[in-house]
Amino acid sequence: MANNRVSPNRMSLMRLKRELRTAARGHSMLKDKRDGLMKEFLAMVDGTLALRQEVDRLLADAALAMSMARAVMQPEMLDEAMLLSAEALCFEVSRKSVMAVDYPAFDSGAASGMGSGSGRFTYGLASTSGELDLALDALRRALPTMVELAEKEKQLQLMANEIEKTRRRVNSLEHVMIPKLKAQIKDISMRMEENERDGLTRLMKVKDMIVAEEIQARRRRAEIAEAEFKAKQAAAEA
Repeated sequence: MANNRVSPNRMSLMRLKRELRTAARGHSMLKDKRDGLMKEFLAMVDGTLALRQEVDRLLADAALAMSMARAVMQPEMLDEAMLLSAEALCFEVSRKSVMAVDYPAFDSGAASGMGSGSGRFTYGLASTSGELDLALDALRRALPTMVELAEKEKQLQLMANEIEKTRRRVNSLEHVMIPKLKAQIKDISMRMEENERDGLTRLMKVKDMIVAEEIQARRRRAEIAEAEFKAKQAAAEA
């Protein structure tokens, strides 16, 4: 796993240690972010499920009312009434952020106000039944909750994507980058220690050679001094 192209010197070792500290801090921060996102995600799930059940109930009521309208009205008259244009719905869209995750937020106040007053129906009341009025009112009541549900589900989707990206980054740091940096640091440290031992061994050999040469030189000087002494002694005796 170690990168053999990294030079085994102190500069490389210091650089890798800095990268390891940075990776460890990033790993810790990303883990905290992942845990925070998971906590927020799980807290939103229950509320979103309850909202989904409420939407299902409202739509079921609207579907039942529409079935009653179809039962008492002629299909041609019902289709003609439904084809008439209605007032457009307008929503104010803003951006909100939760744990650094941006998601669209809809202001459903306009939707909740739609359909109020005497002009809430675009078709003639004389040619339609009351069941159709009840069905459209049921759909209008369901609309704000549907918008709120869409916002919550989009937020959950974006948070799930962010959790997945954060999880991949955490795993990449934990299982790839940090072990690789540790292996590189270990490899360089071992090679530097080996180079130091080799250098120490060479120094000891050089020292032994110098000591041996000094011993030989002293021996030669001693032999020369001894020979000169014997020569002087022989000359004196003669």
